[in-house]
Amino acid sequence: MSPGRLYPERPMVGVGILIRNGDDYLLIKRASEPDKGMWSVPGGMVELGETVRDAAAREAQEETGLEVEIIEDLGVVDKIVRDDAGRVKYHFAIVDFLAEPASGDMCAHDDALEALWVHPRDFRKYPMSPTLVDLLKRIDLYP
Repeated sequence: MSPGRLYPERPMVGVGILIRNGDDYLLIKRASEPDKGMWSVPGGMVELGETVRDAAAREAQEETGLEVEIIEDLGVVDKIVRDDAGRVKYHFAIVDFLAEPASGDMCAHDDALEALWVHPRDFRKYPMSPTLVDLLKRIDLYP
């Protein structure tokens, strides 16, 4: 994790990619903070000069090995984590996208400890990051 993510001076822009394959969705187990060890969707930081759509496609490939087709913008979520003293430890504005696999073989890479396809009826079996739960509830996928 780059040093600027912890106790940042300003919010950072990230992307999340909800990848749909038929009735299943790809979940990854996060390898780093925030939410290390929890299930989420592939995602990461937008690089300087990169569009959010390009960042989403890049992050999906880096974390899962999949080339994806971006289907639609699912909106923005705020990820603000404070420490015990109330200071902002992490602050991300995350643009979420729905995507479908176009090519590649899915497996966990980069920031993902594990990656697997999960049907929405089974989502509650996986301890998910609060921002993912918020997203899934907003788009009526959380049971």
